[in-house]
Amino acid sequence: MNKTVLAIDIGSINICAIIAEIKDGRVQIQGHGITKSQGVKKGAITNIELASKSIKKALNDAKRISGSNISSAIVSISNAYAKSLNSTGVVNIPHKDISIKELERVMKTALYNANIPNEFDIVHVLPYNFKVDDQDFIEDPYGMNASRLEVDVNIIMTQKSNLSNLTKAVRSAGVEIEGIVLSGYASAIATMDADEKELGVAVIDLGGQTSNLVIHTGNSIRYNDFLGVGSNHITNDLSMALHTPLQIAENVKIRHGNLSETSNEVIELPIIGDEESRNGVSLDIVHSVIFARVEETLMLLAKSLDKSALREQIGAGIILTGGMTKLKGIRELAQSIFPTMPVRVGYPNEEKIDGLFEELKTPEFSTAVGLILYSAGGHTEYEINFEQKLLHSKSVQKDDLGDIRISQKNENREERKRVQIEPEPDQERKEEDNVIFDDLPDIGKENNHPVKKFVNWAKQLF
Repeated sequence: MNKTVLAIDIGSINICAIIAEIKDGRVQIQGHGITKSQGVKKGAITNIELASKSIKKALNDAKRISGSNISSAIVSISNAYAKSLNSTGVVNIPHKDISIKELERVMKTALYNANIPNEFDIVHVLPYNFKVDDQDFIEDPYGMNASRLEVDVNIIMTQKSNLSNLTKAVRSAGVEIEGIVLSGYASAIATMDADEKELGVAVIDLGGQTSNLVIHTGNSIRYNDFLGVGSNHITNDLSMALHTPLQIAENVKIRHGNLSETSNEVIELPIIGDEESRNGVSLDIVHSVIFARVEETLMLLAKSLDKSALREQIGAGIILTGGMTKLKGIRELAQSIFPTMPVRVGYPNEEKIDGLFEELKTPEFSTAVGLILYSAGGHTEYEINFEQKLLHSKSVQKDDLGDIRISQKNENREERKRVQIEPEPDQERKEEDNVIFDDLPDIGKENNHPVKKFVNWAKQLF
């Protein structure tokens, strides 16, 4: 079954739209568009009109390249205003076999039991532990025999106003929203491999104005957090420290940003307010400014990881992704801050993607690629999405009651009726009134039993 999907990642720096075709679980990228983000700050919509124009521009570029005119999209939503809470659901299994119906029932019971604030809407309900009878940590309860099913879930929600503004901005660009995915969740889908999912991993997405942390253990995301600091703050720090315009500071960061090596080389930079004048700046100062900001950001994220109380369950270590990972030496710096954990830089997973453009293979587009993979079935098994639908990969067949055989004797009676095409009136009456005494149970073993006597008398009479 072929399906065309549109994914829109609304970031604080860039807005990326990708159109892809999904066929048998494989993703074929057909087109993409990337534009400068406007009307978005720290992951939240601050100007619907400007944000809508940026979305529309990226969307039109993707449509032009792909030749598609798709009108619905799956959209990322920032961790900025997302919160999470845990809940538990328990149901009895009347027929002893766990089907999709029972799984949906237990998931919705867990959602019903949660205390959701009025100003929040559900984005994801993610199961991380199933319990069948007294057996804990069941990977997939589908098809198992049990009398009781229990689930622990992590519910991710966002403020209604934030979701409403996002919806208005996307609709103004001419697109309806068919799915919403937490940006940190999408980044994790794009960068994690099977072993890391199994062992437990923390994914840190270092973006332009925000940094996200999600922890994946068990079967799904257990923890998510947000930090309003990103690579743009490095640019601002350089601009103030070097007294140079923001665009010049951005170029310095890109060309000379190095966290592992220092240099005494001096570069000439224009001065704010007097760009014709030049000021000599040592790269050692540039290194110090960048190092201080990145170290502070990673230290704050390390505190957040400790706050999660899940550090012991992260066997695969940490994945760094996002635009800030372009800085040289960032992996080594992160390794020094998380000394007991392996650290790697995560790129979008290309194993299930065909035709991935070179531009999209960088860490800054992990979220956009993750949205496409989510649509292709990369979501958590049995999660409930923002439309309150259960997502799963099972092929469920409806029960067909048409072939059930009720009674052999009743079949014989129906067959006799079909053979008598034109019955005589008396025959028709007799057939309707006829009582088949052979069907009666032998309730008396003795012939002198009163009921038995009546049956024998009736047989002789008729």
